[in-house]
Amino acid sequence: MQVFLVHNSTFVSLTFMIKRLHYSTCISMSGRSVRLKSVPVQSLSELERARLQEVAFYQLQQDCDLGCQITIPKDGQKRKKSLRKKLDSLGKEKNRDKEFVPQAFGIPLSQVIANDRAYKLKQDSQREEQKDVSDFVASLLPFGTKRQNKELSSSNSSLSSTSETPNESTSPNTPEPAPRARRRGAMSVDSITDLDDNQSRLLEALQLSLPAEAQSKKEKARDKKLSLNPIYRQVPRLVDSCCQHLEKHGLQTVGIFRVGSSKKRVRQLREEFDRGVDVVLEEEHSIHDVAALLKEFLRDMPDPLLTKELYTAFINTLLLEPDEQLSTLQLLIYLLPPCNCDTLHRLLQFLFTVASHAEDSTAKDGQEIIGNKMTSLNLATIFGPNLLHKQKSTDKEFTVQSSARAEESTAIIAVVQKMIENYETLFMVPPDLQNEVLISLLETDPDVVDYLLRRKASQSS
Repeated sequence: MQVFLVHNSTFVSLTFMIKRLHYSTCISMSGRSVRLKSVPVQSLSELERARLQEVAFYQLQQDCDLGCQITIPKDGQKRKKSLRKKLDSLGKEKNRDKEFVPQAFGIPLSQVIANDRAYKLKQDSQREEQKDVSDFVASLLPFGTKRQNKELSSSNSSLSSTSETPNESTSPNTPEPAPRARRRGAMSVDSITDLDDNQSRLLEALQLSLPAEAQSKKEKARDKKLSLNPIYRQVPRLVDSCCQHLEKHGLQTVGIFRVGSSKKRVRQLREEFDRGVDVVLEEEHSIHDVAALLKEFLRDMPDPLLTKELYTAFINTLLLEPDEQLSTLQLLIYLLPPCNCDTLHRLLQFLFTVASHAEDSTAKDGQEIIGNKMTSLNLATIFGPNLLHKQKSTDKEFTVQSSARAEESTAIIAVVQKMIENYETLFMVPPDLQNEVLISLLETDPDVVDYLLRRKASQSS
């Protein structure tokens, strides 16, 4: 493949000799032009998002003087517990009568999402088994002879003795792959290794890529496992349910997140989510209870949503020139693990919507609508300390370093407020960064670049 750059335009042609792809925002391949445009980070494939982390890390090191060491956050707690979780899984397979409980509070975010996913797959599998049994029995009902009734009884006994088999291997950390009809993505390959097969790979190679499976010891081995499809949205069921409920019923509630809630009702909701109950938040659920539940979830996370590793970097963005702050925040967000990034996007989207209803307004019929009074500053004041912190301090530490803590608190609020007000821009990937990602992939996996460009061309058309 050869790479040609037309200097007065931004067209690059990919043919038969591999060379370095220079900066461009428009790519021509196989006679078609693909103009790169800003896209949501969630629309990138799992592999592209992993490379975007590396590109953002390099740019932060080279172009941004944040006065601190920057590292790509990793779910260290998850990896430290991986062996224990595997042993727990084996123990649950042996103890088949013990029901899997998808805990939600006080555990790493990636595990919350894995638990949600595993529990959903288990429920879907059980529903399919029940449907298969019902269909089988229904197919035999028209035959009313005694012999057929005897065979039906025997068949039902056999089914009941084997119906537990699929559930025996199901564990919270290793859910069974979903049937093809439910798998994510459209017609596309799922990983780099599939590109070496024939055209049937496009539909045969789809498999789930859960957050717990995204890391490996070697980067090359990791890239081979990463999907070439956008991964499913990694937002905890609890967070999404709370945001949807408050968006539907609470936007005009004055003092939302400030007014007290019922501790008893909040504790009951918390226990239901922790037991894996299919909680449906209805209109009768108190706005303030649901708001308190969301705050508790974020407060009890062992690692904050913006991660401890990036705490100083986020705070130090305030030291930059105003026109540099937003682009640097954007790069730091790209460093977040996908589950943190997706959950942060959902939360900021919700908080932006709440803030847009803060002021009083007038309806079309002339009736005055009271605002909820929760501006972006008020929301940042409430949520900031739970989203961004180094460690949860004791009251004694807070008293000793009260002045320093006050300065840090002010900085945290300012950073989170800027995120709320600019959330749409922060989660878009501009063409130049997409181009850098393609350059990085072209050097190691040119077939992948060819495939990704074809998909981008298809999407743009």
